[in-house]
Amino acid sequence: MGCLLAAISVACGAIGAHLLENWLAENFEDAIRRQELWETASRYLMYHALGLLAVGLAGSISSFRRNVIGATMLLGVILFSGCLYAYVLTDVKPLVHVVPLGGMSMIVSWVMFAWFMFFSQTNDAGA
Repeated sequence: MGCLLAAISVACGAIGAHLLENWLAENFEDAIRRQELWETASRYLMYHALGLLAVGLAGSISSFRRNVIGATMLLGVILFSGCLYAYVLTDVKPLVHVVPLGGMSMIVSWVMFAWFMFFSQTNDAGA
């Protein structure tokens, strides 16, 4: 999943850099702000694609916990980046109110990852 999201991030970044600028300028008064939002969505999508790869490689964490972390991270990406992409293209304003929920989900996933990594290390050291 991490590799797929990384590929989508690169594709969305390329679309934003090469195709979207003129279309946004023709269709929206706040085209520069929308371009920035698109770039933010692409950047955070890549960060979390790499995060999903790291979670998948964290063999010291049980597969159940890795799945929980990964699902939480994926939910965050969908809500954060997905809603930003959709808002930029459609101007459906309620989408921007969902974005913070995605951000919180991403934060929770990183905290869980750190927590489980730390405690899997300390449990191994005490054994």
